[in-house]
Amino acid sequence: MGHTLFSGVSVLDGTGAAPYVASVLVSGQRIAKIILPDDTIDVPLDAEQIDCAGLTLMPGLTEAHAHPSYLNIASLHALGEVPPEEHLFETMKNVKLMLDSGFTSLCSAASGKARIDIVVRNYINKGDIPGPRMLAASPEMTVTGGLGDPSLLHLHRETFAAICDGPEEFRKYSRLMCREGVDTLKINPSGDEFVPFARAEQTCMNEAEIAAVCEVARSRDKRVMAHARSAESVKMCLRQGIDLINHATFSDEEALDGLEKAKHRVFVIPAIAVIWTALHEASDWGITPQIAEGLGMKREVEMACRNIPEMRKRGIRVLPGGDYGFAWNPIGNNARDLEYFVDLFGFTPMDTIVSATKLGGELMMRGHELGQVKVGYLADLLLVDGDPLADVRILQDRRRLLGIMKDGAFHKRPVARAAGQLRAAE
Repeated sequence: MGHTLFSGVSVLDGTGAAPYVASVLVSGQRIAKIILPDDTIDVPLDAEQIDCAGLTLMPGLTEAHAHPSYLNIASLHALGEVPPEEHLFETMKNVKLMLDSGFTSLCSAASGKARIDIVVRNYINKGDIPGPRMLAASPEMTVTGGLGDPSLLHLHRETFAAICDGPEEFRKYSRLMCREGVDTLKINPSGDEFVPFARAEQTCMNEAEIAAVCEVARSRDKRVMAHARSAESVKMCLRQGIDLINHATFSDEEALDGLEKAKHRVFVIPAIAVIWTALHEASDWGITPQIAEGLGMKREVEMACRNIPEMRKRGIRVLPGGDYGFAWNPIGNNARDLEYFVDLFGFTPMDTIVSATKLGGELMMRGHELGQVKVGYLADLLLVDGDPLADVRILQDRRRLLGIMKDGAFHKRPVARAAGQLRAAE
């Protein structure tokens, strides 16, 4: 069992408490001791000691709405054109990039093909490829004419989604994906502003179809994640016991009341980044700000900026995770979501970091051992050059992530540059 001592570091523990200076001992996969300055230092003789004066030690980040198999696509049907072999290898590159970016956990919000998430998760768990600890999802289950159905009457197109109609088709596909080994079943009850025939405020699945997926999930001890922008889709998800609700942008008062009532089990992931970047940064892909506004993106951002702060005020757990995997919102930029939480939703940097760490551990169903710098917890840690509470944007700069540790082992090891200074390993 290896030992690492982070000596004299500013500990940002993920609980919301003020940072404090301590030395943190990692033994094996877990945090073994937190030694305050006046405490006697009793560490194993073979411990690797790292002088961390002036640096911050914090929990690794959780990506709550990850699409590692969405290959920075410029259209909704582009993933269907990627052969499965290339798709797998590109996804492997993406999970490494996410770990390089400080995300030690990810909750997939849908797989681009049926088994991509499952295979990548399994190979990460075996230690064969680098990547965050991962919850694998099914492809997005949608209806004919819903988000994820790009076909035309005269032209079939392969898609990232599984198109089902009626409870029996949804039930069968859910059982199939449980057989293959997913952690999460993904459904698309609502539309999206990118889809002219299924807009964000429209509810495309019916309640019997949602109930069929939830029935399978309960019987197999799985969770359901829903793309739910419309108010009615949020309310349907709540009635059916769904815990993971993406977007919830157009929630009305009844939906907000329902989310508040279920706040001890529900997580909301707004995924604002894909809308914000479509509105401001997608011109190179033919989506000018004028086009994006015409599609309803500006109005949706405004609704999110009204509803998400209200959810936070009501104590609903809201987590960063921004639908990264589109050309204008590429994987690797995931930490931008923390900036959006501060600038758009009015979270403090501390609240944002708690959402991405402590609440991330809860989202991953490991809140008892993940997402905090605490004795006995898994050593998923970031060693940061600077203070994220002063400027949360520094977490977007991979050069400022001097050390990245997952399960007590360095993915990125800090290297001495000069006396008292560290740099990241190349």
